[in-house]
Amino acid sequence: MTIKEIAHRLVELCRIGEFEKAQEELFADDCVSIEPDGAPVKEVRGLDGLAEKGKQFMDMMEPHGFSVSDPIVADDFFSCTIMMDATFKPTGQRSKSTEIAVYEVKDGKIVKEEFFFRPQG
Repeated sequence: MTIKEIAHRLVELCRIGEFEKAQEELFADDCVSIEPDGAPVKEVRGLDGLAEKGKQFMDMMEPHGFSVSDPIVADDFFSCTIMMDATFKPTGQRSKSTEIAVYEVKDGKIVKEEFFFRPQG
């Protein structure tokens, strides 16, 4: 797959909530995922780490809405905007956030994802 195909496939799967399928299909075995400062887990490595981070994230929230923009592709990178409306179980607080996700692709697989956002409030 080309980087453009990978980017569009990731967005397609995320839009229908198929996050695990996206990870299995598109991410490298030794991928890295980096969250912004203040996140419960700052960095994980590998598909197992990525899956566990995703499970923990989904366990701590009740989603109300989610959207992903079309990707922007440049060289070995692509990015998209992610909007999330959720109630976080630990606090019971509902919030909306928008973040930029940047992905790096090598040898036909996503090797790195990094998320950027500024917490509200």
